[in-house]
Amino acid sequence: MTAKDDTKVIPLSKIKIACESCSLHTLCLPLGLEGHDLDKLDKIIRRSHPLKKGTGLFHQGADFQSVYAVRSGSLKTFTVADDGSEQITGFYLPGELVGLDAINDNKHPCTARALETTSYCEIPFTQLESLSGELPSLRRQLLKIMSKEITHDANLLMLLGKKTAEERLASLLLSLSSRLKNRGFSETEFNLSMSRNDIANYLGLAVETISRLFTRFQDQKLIKVEGKFVHILQIDKLKNMVSDCAHSKSAHAK
Repeated sequence: MTAKDDTKVIPLSKIKIACESCSLHTLCLPLGLEGHDLDKLDKIIRRSHPLKKGTGLFHQGADFQSVYAVRSGSLKTFTVADDGSEQITGFYLPGELVGLDAINDNKHPCTARALETTSYCEIPFTQLESLSGELPSLRRQLLKIMSKEITHDANLLMLLGKKTAEERLASLLLSLSSRLKNRGFSETEFNLSMSRNDIANYLGLAVETISRLFTRFQDQKLIKVEGKFVHILQIDKLKNMVSDCAHSKSAHAK
């Protein structure tokens, strides 16, 4: 992934390929599926034109019909309060599913919007639910992904309630690094498709604080930033920053 990737439009001809040929097939729902079972899943998946930056995939309050798998690009999800203010609830990268939080109420509790040109697969949930009843491996994978969603929510609450500003930014950079590495991208060089405002909103910090932290991390030679492109120079020190603070708090509590 390079600094130029966030403006590259993916040709539709490269998107309309079967799950078996997709480079993300081991990260999305097809994990563990083979042969005929994979063909069954592929038949219910809809592939659409890529979303342009700033375009909504679904909106808060809309009826729940499908879940979506990000193929390229990235999305953010956010809720809108009565006063019109937005609260970002997540960022989604290639190989990740978005929309699962709508299952309970059959309404989307948030809006999903493209942070850059983003391609995706639409998976009608009724058909997915029916197919998962036939395929135990698909059902297990779906439950695993739902479990990750619960863990993500718990981690976000801890991030906002327990961690310092430095820990919050370090945790976000490490999360993106790890998720991109799992998808075959570089863990130390990537684009931040989200704006500084988005990062501040997600981490519960002021934009000025985020700017100061990026400057501080650069001064400490932890990262190098050029526009939206981030190069992590000392990933172990970022990890230590998070773990050391956690150990310090634990010792203090005793």
